[in-house]
Amino acid sequence: MLEIMKPSGILFDWGGVFTVGTFDGRVVRNTARRFGLDEDEVARAYFAEVQRLELGEWSLARFWEYFAAALGVEAPYADFEALFLASVAPRSEMYRLLVAIPGEVRVGLLSNNYPVISDYLRAGEGFDRFDAVFFSNEEGVKKPDPRAFEIALERLGLPATEVLFVDDHPDNVAAADELGLDTHHFTDTPPFAADLTARGIHLPVGPSRP
Repeated sequence: MLEIMKPSGILFDWGGVFTVGTFDGRVVRNTARRFGLDEDEVARAYFAEVQRLELGEWSLARFWEYFAAALGVEAPYADFEALFLASVAPRSEMYRLLVAIPGEVRVGLLSNNYPVISDYLRAGEGFDRFDAVFFSNEEGVKKPDPRAFEIALERLGLPATEVLFVDDHPDNVAAADELGLDTHHFTDTPPFAADLTARGIHLPVGPSRP
């Protein structure tokens, strides 16, 4: 049987791993409900330009200017920012797992993210466990571009072969595989916790409990 190596570091995605469901999906649903619109219509407008947020080309206020016009609605930017932040649905058991990872294992965050949300996360509980952070909106490049992984690994201070990459998106997992990282396609906390145990990372608490 092929031996599974214990990683020296873990590089996490955020949305879909530390959140329940996808953040974008919740923004679309919440926007549709707030303005009484068809969800598919909102999704088309949202995803047409959301990459500008991911790459830091637009502020959230600029995105709302576009988004409101595309949807034919009127509301102050502050209302949309509040809706945007309220669309974060933390997966609490993953945050418990995060802080339970032994200190000798370096931990990084590699996230395609947005203005306002990146600041919100930095101020949040448990964020200081990350030894290295990469937010696409601050770097101008996003997964699955190899440059995003290279920057994150450089900040983590580890070679790809010593790092476990954790993401819920198959394209990002495939990109990490090609770069030589070990990978875990995230679906839920209990399978991930079991994978860590199999890799020799033993958690002192039961993170899979709700």
